[in-house]
Amino acid sequence: MAADTAAASSSVTRATVIGTILQVAMVVAGHSIPAVKEQFALGGMTISAVAGFLATRGAAGASVAGAAKGGAIAGGVSAFLGILVSTLLKDVPASVLGFGTAGSAVTGVIGGLLGRFVGQPRG
Repeated sequence: MAADTAAASSSVTRATVIGTILQVAMVVAGHSIPAVKEQFALGGMTISAVAGFLATRGAAGASVAGAAKGGAIAGGVSAFLGILVSTLLKDVPASVLGFGTAGSAVTGVIGGLLGRFVGQPRG
C-alpha cells in the first residue's frame, strides 16, 4: 500500500513539473507573441487537463478519488505557477490567480478522470 502511495505521489509530482514547464513556456511565449497571449485561458486549461491525465496515467490502479485528487493537484499547481509568472510579467491581473487556478484545477480533475478511465492499460 505504501509503495502504491509513493508511486502515485511520484506520478503527481512528475505531472506537476511537466505541467508547470508547459504553463511557464506558454506564458513566456505569450509575453512576446500576442496570438499566444490571446489563447492563455484555453491553452492553460488544456495544459492542466494534460497534467491531470499524466498524473493518473503514471499511477496504475488509481481510484476515482485518487485520480480526481491527483489531477486537481497537477492541474491547479501548474496553472497557479504559470499564472503567477504571467502576473509578475504584468500580462494578466492578479485576480486571474484565483479563478484561473480554480478553472485549471477542474480541468485537471477531468484529465485525471480521463486518465483513470481511458488511459489505463487493460489487464
